Amino acid sequence: MGTGGNEQVRRDRTGQVEAFDAIGDRYDEAFPHKEGQIEAGGWLTASLPEGARVLDLGCGTGLPTARQLADAGLRVTGVDLSPGMLDLARRNVPGGEFVRADIGDLADGGALAEKGFAGVTAFFALLMLPRAEIPQALQAIHRLLEPGGLLALSMVEADVDDMQIPFLGHTIRVSGYLRDELRHVVTDAGFEVVKEESYAYAPASSDVPPELQLFLYCRRA
Repeated sequence: MGTGGNEQVRRDRTGQVEAFDAIGDRYDEAFPHKEGQIEAGGWLTASLPEGARVLDLGCGTGLPTARQLADAGLRVTGVDLSPGMLDLARRNVPGGEFVRADIGDLADGGALAEKGFAGVTAFFALLMLPRAEIPQALQAIHRLLEPGGLLALSMVEADVDDMQIPFLGHTIRVSGYLRDELRHVVTDAGFEVVKEESYAYAPASSDVPPELQLFLYCRRA
């Protein structure tokens, strides 16, 4: 990956980790209804054979996605940078495998490099990266997927790059795209977008504003 200023941004996720460690399961309380996420996860479970290996990037507490995938008989590996979130995920999804890793490090290989995945979920995970890193992360996901593998991706529609926002009593940095640009970034990384959905979402917490969620159902081209 890049060097210089971008490298420094990529390596300094301290604030993000501290925020999500502190938030813990309050995240699920603030976002109690995840219809779009569940529907996209259901697309994977309906499309993949039992026992297929699936990677859940930014798995958080493991709810609902890692549990949904595991309950469908898929072999789930969850990745998150927050130790607190991973502790919750291991309790919520005892049949899953959970690994502490930076999504920005996927391009470097590591523990996941030798595992071929039939499917990947990245629900609101890539928005935690600066825009400069998102194409590289998508290219790394492409390499981790088997030929014809599936990617279920979601982002919040917003024209922002590494912007600081208040979030459940903490501060995090987020990036986003308008939908046409997001589709362009995804296809440039080697994916075919086979379906697109959007949802207007109002979190339960007044600390988080309403948002428009974009879901792309993709295949490794």
